[in-house]
Amino acid sequence: MTNPNKTKGSAWERAIVTALQAAGWPFAERRLAGSAKDRGDIAGVPGVVIEAKNTATRNLAGWVDEAELERTNDGAWLGVVWHKRVGRAAAGDGYVTMTGGQFLALLGQALDVQPPLPAEDGEPS
Repeated sequence: MTNPNKTKGSAWERAIVTALQAAGWPFAERRLAGSAKDRGDIAGVPGVVIEAKNTATRNLAGWVDEAELERTNDGAWLGVVWHKRVGRAAAGDGYVTMTGGQFLALLGQALDVQPPLPAEDGEPS
């Protein structure tokens, strides 16, 4: 007997892969489950770990912690959670969640900007 939650999750992962491939990431693919050190659900975007979620309840803090652990396991520079939006089937309509630090790293990469070094009080100088 098939698990309906597993079926929903697999369909969402396939939707994400299809969206990534259409956006120019031809090697995007679902990662096989079962590794001792999980490295996310989607592979094929170098340096990026994607954790896919399609659930009725939201656990953003837990999901982001999971993505961060998987990012570390993979040696990636960016880890995100791509979660399904209720009532929308397309991955492009989903949400992508990450830590503020990951967002700053993404902005730095996109804009080719090096963040300022923090002052001794921990705030950017």
